[in-house]
Amino acid sequence: MKHYGYIGKGDDDFDVVKPLAQQMSGYPIGIMLLNVGYPIVPGNVANACTYDFPVRYARVRTVDSPRLHTKDPTIIDDLTAVGKELQEDGVRAIICACGYFGRWQKQLTERLDVPVYASSLTQIPMIRIGLKKSQKIGILCAVTRTFDDELLSCCGVDDPSMLVVKSMEEAAEFSAIPRDRDTMNNAKVRAEMVHAAKEMVAENPDIGAILLECSDMPPYAAAVQAAVNLPVYDFTTMIRWVESAVCRKPFYGYI
Repeated sequence: MKHYGYIGKGDDDFDVVKPLAQQMSGYPIGIMLLNVGYPIVPGNVANACTYDFPVRYARVRTVDSPRLHTKDPTIIDDLTAVGKELQEDGVRAIICACGYFGRWQKQLTERLDVPVYASSLTQIPMIRIGLKKSQKIGILCAVTRTFDDELLSCCGVDDPSMLVVKSMEEAAEFSAIPRDRDTMNNAKVRAEMVHAAKEMVAENPDIGAILLECSDMPPYAAAVQAAVNLPVYDFTTMIRWVESAVCRKPFYGYI
């Protein structure tokens, strides 16, 4: 019995087929990171403790936050190069750890040979279909200047009117996260996130779910949900969903 990549639990009679140039294996998810350094707390996309499965990280050293928000079209070449490295490392799907990388979602899927989910925003169509027509999705994002219709369209969103968008760029502690720094007040960031979510829902009672755009926001998702009592989606809900598809596990139980 030949296996080309997937070995089921209990399989002990197989021929191993080694992909060309493979030097490691067993990473279901590869994650491309911005070139920025700051305290990475559990729950953050860039903290491996966030997951109960292995992830393979690769820094896009030529792309930092300032360059990302220029919408430089040549960024696709940098992402492609790092994505191909992750492919060679054997990952089964690739995530980009910033919602604004979604601008290159469609190009990346054509250039790489594994599924790509470049932004948490790609979840919007699925979230929307589960809500009433009268309900909207509240988005907490890092900045608004590049949160535009082009970005949304690249992530599969054809009706921006379904969204209520609120930026965290005026929140003193959160807005400083995606910069090179040595310290961060985690409690203040949590409080800022909860305050913004409560304010957004109070001003827009038709919101039926919340999506946290930024890869730095998942550590505060539970606190946000406790405050507004709504479904809360983020990068980690997407990553866990993708992992569950590319690394299926057999079911066990009884009847």
